[in-house]
Amino acid sequence: MRMSELYTVGKKAEIGSYTFTEENIIRFATRYDPQRFHVDKEAAKDTLFGGLCASGWHTTAAWMRTFLAFWERQSAALAQKGLTSPNLGPSPGFQKLQWLRPVFAGDVVTYSVALLSSRPLASRPGWHLNTILCEGVNQNSDPVIRFESGVLEFD
Repeated sequence: MRMSELYTVGKKAEIGSYTFTEENIIRFATRYDPQRFHVDKEAAKDTLFGGLCASGWHTTAAWMRTFLAFWERQSAALAQKGLTSPNLGPSPGFQKLQWLRPVFAGDVVTYSVALLSSRPLASRPGWHLNTILCEGVNQNSDPVIRFESGVLEFD
């Protein structure tokens, strides 16, 4: 089974949610993006954000974690039906990454994915390159992240 057989092009699938707590915002940012508005609640008040907010990289990483859990559930559901899920490999990259608004402590971001296109790779028989739209909205349905990603699929 191919992704293009499983998903309708352009149809959004909700993949799950992630809650951004003060603790996980600071923990992530301390390791990977230690800017004051990500690691210091008091210092963040004097920035353009006006408060502690998650690193954009954190919102992106949370999308990936959410997608992997979604894909495990999808694969298990297909297996229960006697179907083999598409064999997805690594991503050759992403483009058009947009962090559309800050994500603050207490925000719950619900992520989604939509298949945009799928094409066979001439250089690798049996392989396909899928392009997906990855998005996240907060609890108020405000968009907070959007990007397009390539996903390799192979036999």
